[in-house]
Amino acid sequence: MKRQFIFWMLSILPILSSAQALTPSRDYTNAVLWQQYSGEYRALSFQAYNFARLSLKEALWNQANTKPNCVIVDADETILDNSAFQGHEVKNGVSYVQKDWTQWTSLAQADTVPGALAFLKFAASKNVETFYVTNREAADHDGTLKNLQKFGFPYADEAHLLLKTTTSDKEPRRQKILEKYNILLLCGDNLSDFSNVFYREGKDTKEQVNMLQNLFGTRFIVLPNPMYGDWEKLLYQGDKLNEADRAKQRFDKLKTY
Repeated sequence: MKRQFIFWMLSILPILSSAQALTPSRDYTNAVLWQQYSGEYRALSFQAYNFARLSLKEALWNQANTKPNCVIVDADETILDNSAFQGHEVKNGVSYVQKDWTQWTSLAQADTVPGALAFLKFAASKNVETFYVTNREAADHDGTLKNLQKFGFPYADEAHLLLKTTTSDKEPRRQKILEKYNILLLCGDNLSDFSNVFYREGKDTKEQVNMLQNLFGTRFIVLPNPMYGDWEKLLYQGDKLNEADRAKQRFDKLKTY
């Protein structure tokens, strides 16, 4: 009987191992931990904003536009660190639940992304305004402003906070700003934070990145975000997928040798 039990355990170990690998909450654990604990995450964030500072100085030196100057920044994982929210979702076995997100933003407890506040204060010292163009929604408005103002982010007011309204495409909001301002650079963690050429549902954007490679680190400042993003949509096929379905499709998309 003992031998049979041992044989049975050995036979199901590969199955258990595979099931564990496909557990949705486990998929994201390392990504969240990397953002919360690694020095590399902080280094990359500081690196991004160091480049932003250098690029802003150069843009101010070269620009001859008579309109006032500004920079555009995304909020989540660009200036505000939401890894605590992602950790909450992982521990509850999900990747994202809307009511959880609304509760999180209302708490105004997101920390700052390393380097973000110092850069935007530097920009303000050069009379460069900041517009916060985010796909947070109306329900997140009060908590977002409170969060920004708590840390003393410059221009954290109604006029400079542009939330999502009818579309997640940020181009109309950027164009509205462009009517009155000279946009010197843009900071974000998602490619659609920079240009409409990257805003395509389910489209591989690597080709567009290659074409615009000279703008990264100069006009486009990219922040690291291992936890989520539009890139992940390329992995999924089918409607109404649950967490287990998405986990399996992620697992199946892994390149091996």
